Amino acid sequence: MADDTETADTETAETEAADTEAADQETAEEAAPEVETAYGCPVTYSRGQKVIHPSRGEWLDVAVQLLADGWNMCVDVTSVDYLSYGVARELPAGVNAERFEVVASFISHSRAERIRVRIQVPGDDPTVGSLYALYPGSDYLEREVFDLMGISFEGHPDMSRILMPETWQGHPLRKDYEVGVIPVQFKAPAGKGSE
Repeated sequence: MADDTETADTETAETEAADTEAADQETAEEAAPEVETAYGCPVTYSRGQKVIHPSRGEWLDVAVQLLADGWNMCVDVTSVDYLSYGVARELPAGVNAERFEVVASFISHSRAERIRVRIQVPGDDPTVGSLYALYPGSDYLEREVFDLMGISFEGHPDMSRILMPETWQGHPLRKDYEVGVIPVQFKAPAGKGSE
């Protein structure tokens, strides 16, 4: 009889432990906020605008989906160098901050809406896929980012400088680029210098 009581107590304790564990897991799942996604990527919002965060590998697939979904114009491609940025950046869970970030903005004329895409780009491999085949208007935008920030767009038909001379060394908008000095010579106004 005592053995039956001990077995029943053990089974009851195991059942209670399993129920408690299941309840704890459900509570943890309820407490964790669901991450919004679009085109298979995490989404945040900035100034009322949806921002998608694809990886470099997902980037061109997302761009194809954007075009197919009516985001018919790429209005801007720019970049940011976070080398000396001392504040934690707001990125969704699972997105790792890198030195560079390429930011592309799209517009849907039929919806009268904008959407932004932010791609993290490592400093030791500053390359990302080119939008040129999908959005030919991105030609000069990508070349400007390449010229001033040194981020190369794979698949672009003419990845050459657009603002700086071809012989220029470095990329002037990088945070580790030395500040240059151009000597300025002033001349006296006419009739004032020869008195």
